[in-house]
Amino acid sequence: QVQLVESGGGLVQNGGSLNLSCVASGRTISNYYMGWFRQAPGEERKFVGGIRWSSESTTDSVNHRFIISRDNANNKIYLQMPRLNPEDTAVYYCAATLRAASKTPREFAYWGQGTQVTVSS
Repeated sequence: QVQLVESGGGLVQNGGSLNLSCVASGRTISNYYMGWFRQAPGEERKFVGGIRWSSESTTDSVNHRFIISRDNANNKIYLQMPRLNPEDTAVYYCAATLRAASKTPREFAYWGQGTQVTVSS
């Protein structure tokens, strides 16, 4: 079992930035592909980006301005979000899968509880 806890969300003005963190416990995440997803009200959960153990990261084409990193030694991953706009408002989740990579929520076995990001206009 892997437990994931996100933090760093909050309210920010249009154009501002936030840095999210996700800490894992229970098992080391070095064997897992870690993903960030977000879900806005009334919408499906969508892939934001992911990162392999090797720190090779992938971000969704809409979110190339976001930067994902990981600290395997401390079981953490991060999501840097610069230049936020109101369309980025959502609950952000980190997730873990043993697959080599994925963008599909159902392929991730472990999820955090999410952290709210609200961008005011």
